[in-house]
Amino acid sequence: MDAISKHLSKDKKLAAIIRSNSLPVLCPKPNLYLELVEAIVSQQLSTKVAQVFIRRFYALFPTPAPCPNDILKLEVEVLRSIGLSNSKANYVRNVCLFFEEQQITDQDIFKLSNDEVIALLTQIKGVGRWTVQMILMFSLCRNDVFPEDDFGIRKALSQIYGVDITDKGAMKQQMDLLNKRWSPYQSYACRYLWRSLEAV
Repeated sequence: MDAISKHLSKDKKLAAIIRSNSLPVLCPKPNLYLELVEAIVSQQLSTKVAQVFIRRFYALFPTPAPCPNDILKLEVEVLRSIGLSNSKANYVRNVCLFFEEQQITDQDIFKLSNDEVIALLTQIKGVGRWTVQMILMFSLCRNDVFPEDDFGIRKALSQIYGVDITDKGAMKQQMDLLNKRWSPYQSYACRYLWRSLEAV
């Protein structure tokens, strides 16, 4: 982390956030299909509510890590009974069907570049680019990911760098500048930006 902090602290505005915040160390997570399932379940929910839904989901199975086929055995109505919308229930099934049919393993995905992971997983209906970027950052622990469409990131950039959040051209220009400045540790820079919003 020292080398990462030293590199990112060259950005004086980010350096102030780094000095007053620490980040937990992340470790790669297994069962990436379950990470995607949890991401879908959590969409548009507060963290607290999402955790309730995720606990309900796992309570449907006798084992802590159900395989894709176990999940596919559930009817949509069962998934809806734990609070999922019809679309979310179907998206969960889409993820499991994709992993089952393609016989994709965690090892297969870990070998891919960021762009290749995005290209692969966004084939699944219900899985967008932002969702895969979160998987890259927090499940695969990739160091150099920048979720350009994340509202929190844009809000933090507006507050810290004085960019008008409604000016798409100015925001893109600022992002392009910071991408180059922060690389190869853009993921950490983004985590510090999110942390700055928590502090506020």
